[in-house]
Amino acid sequence: MSVASPPTPSGVPALAVAASAYLLTCGVGLGVRRGVLRTDRARWVHHLLFVLTAASSSAAVVALTAARQRAAALALLSVAAPFARLTRISARTGPHARTALAAAPAYAAAWLLSRGVR
Repeated sequence: MSVASPPTPSGVPALAVAASAYLLTCGVGLGVRRGVLRTDRARWVHHLLFVLTAASSSAAVVALTAARQRAAALALLSVAAPFARLTRISARTGPHARTALAAAPAYAAAWLLSRGVR
């Protein structure tokens, strides 16, 4: 009789949450910028989504590291630079949107690396 080994932990679920939060935050920001959404009285919603995105991305880095998916963790860790810069750029400017979008390749790379794509 063979004993089944425990499943290998994966950081993919945490990465999926982080990427979803990022996409939602970008979607709200784009909606506001294009005039589709109005958050005049609820700007805190976008700020809350940003905090959720940063926190879930940090948790995903930890989960990926714990799952020995270090390349994916390092790729995702690179979102820290644009996220730190975003806090210093007015949301009503083009540089804010471009800086936010600068994090997208990190999410894509982390996703591909977590799936074993090299």
